[in-house]
Amino acid sequence: MAAAPLPDIDASKLTVSLTKEPKAVYGLDNLAFGKNFTDHMLCIRYTEEKGWEAPEIKPYGPLSIDPAAFVLNYSIETFEGMKAYRAADGTVNLFRPEKNMKRLSTSAHRIMLPQFDQDQFLQCIKELVRLDQRFVPDKYGYSLYVRPNFIGTEPNLNLKYSREALLYVYLSPVGPYFPRTVRLCANTTEVRAWPGGVGNYKLGGNYAPAVRPAVEVEKRGYDQVLWLLGDDHYVTEVGTMNFFVYWINDQGERELVTAPLDGIILPGVTRDSLLVLARQWGEFKVSERKITMSDILCALKEDRFLEAFGAGTACVVCSVASILYNGADYAIPVDPEDPAAVFGPLTKRLRNELLDIQYAKTPSPWAVPI
Repeated sequence: MAAAPLPDIDASKLTVSLTKEPKAVYGLDNLAFGKNFTDHMLCIRYTEEKGWEAPEIKPYGPLSIDPAAFVLNYSIETFEGMKAYRAADGTVNLFRPEKNMKRLSTSAHRIMLPQFDQDQFLQCIKELVRLDQRFVPDKYGYSLYVRPNFIGTEPNLNLKYSREALLYVYLSPVGPYFPRTVRLCANTTEVRAWPGGVGNYKLGGNYAPAVRPAVEVEKRGYDQVLWLLGDDHYVTEVGTMNFFVYWINDQGERELVTAPLDGIILPGVTRDSLLVLARQWGEFKVSERKITMSDILCALKEDRFLEAFGAGTACVVCSVASILYNGADYAIPVDPEDPAAVFGPLTKRLRNELLDIQYAKTPSPWAVPI
């Protein structure tokens, strides 16, 4: 007789332990990204022998973890970035959360962390947000950042796979990430990801090596690294964001273009949403294809370059004002009609349409009530 299946995540078994020391709601002026946290967190433990334990919401605080845990020694860790938004009527919505659940599952599979019931996990996250929803800012452009983490916790130095794991989620109220244009420094000596690697998975190990290059460009007065790949300097991502260019292409067409999901690029939820919106408009060509720095320089020289921007959950979109490449600083158009503009015309339009959906000003199935 086949063994009974091990328990999966079951939201109906969720327990809640309330904090005895509730925090004051943070003022909007104090919402530096990722530095303030709410009262509670969600924890769900897994063992290979017993499967998933009952989910637990408890007061936010330190985790207890063995020094020999897989996550601390071999970076067996993946995570997600989501947001909750407060609509004008006071209701709170998540934005396309099923996309984050699917990506978390895909990343977990890559590093042999256990699979989980995505819908049941999402129900637990919703309950956490409901419990701490007083921390969701009520101002347009502000939100509650939701950070699911998935780590291997088995204390074992054998490099196999972790037979114990922990899913945990905490919340952080945040304000605008980049309320201005950004200056990029193209990195021609180091790469973020490569063919056959793990650049298309949201793994902690992808981010740690990018810290030093990012700090170095900041010391030089730039905001983000523009990541290139190969001898032709294929333009991949900017910092931790997907990169978009809006230009008039070689065929004389207006085109919005971003790198394809070729195993190097992270499949961003914001990236996908912007592509869907632009294609729905049907006003210009929308492409997912490789472009190089030579393509960008040629378009700038021929006055065909219109805008460039980064896109991601944290910032939504941010316009690029310049790129340093091979020792030369190239000015990138933002808005020729307004020298003080923070966003280019297309960037601003995409941002506004997306925010209107996220804050439920525009009805959409992408806005999922908690």
